[in-house]
Amino acid sequence: MTKQSNEQTLKIRERILDAALSIFHESGVSASSLSAVAELAGISQGALCDHFRDNVELLNALTERMRVPGEQLCESAGNQVKRDPLGILRTRWVWLFHEIACNEQWQRVLEIIFQCGELVDEGNESLRRIQQGRTVGFEGMGQLVQMAVTAEQLPADLDVSLASQMLHGGLFSVLEEWLLSSREKDLGELGERYIDSLLDMIRFSPAMRQNRQRQVCALH
Repeated sequence: MTKQSNEQTLKIRERILDAALSIFHESGVSASSLSAVAELAGISQGALCDHFRDNVELLNALTERMRVPGEQLCESAGNQVKRDPLGILRTRWVWLFHEIACNEQWQRVLEIIFQCGELVDEGNESLRRIQQGRTVGFEGMGQLVQMAVTAEQLPADLDVSLASQMLHGGLFSVLEEWLLSSREKDLGELGERYIDSLLDMIRFSPAMRQNRQRQVCALH
């Protein structure tokens, strides 16, 4: 394949994905047809099928065009992560919230994924990637929290597992709620305030300590 033909193929593929993003966002994945995507992309359905067999493959390709939240959080930060793990954690999530707030394509892909529960099956690579991204993100969150304890940025007796669950679950909940709501609030500002509130709670709440359970038992 010549360079020119390869570039043309890539351009057609991008047109198809742009069309699929628009159609899926408007009608949902299951209710969308390949013919509608092909028509919007300005090609024949046969030409579309040369690139993608069905809607699931289209959705998979759409998710591959973006980096999902868990993947972004777990990128390597070099030596800085050892010096300031809590700062890295906060910076990454603040960046992510601000990026999603101004990136309409990311917003649409995430909306489609959050709303396409009808495609939950073992063959849905897109949802598998999101689930895997959340798992990897949670593990990365736990590593950063543990490093913050080691660096004395967080209490030595912090319940790391509980703190990781609260951060991971809380931040994803804010993101999903904003995407599926009226979006009257600024996601960047909302996310920044939310993570700062969570970090304050983790730092100072007695309920976040490992000996909390023993203290409760002693009272009884």
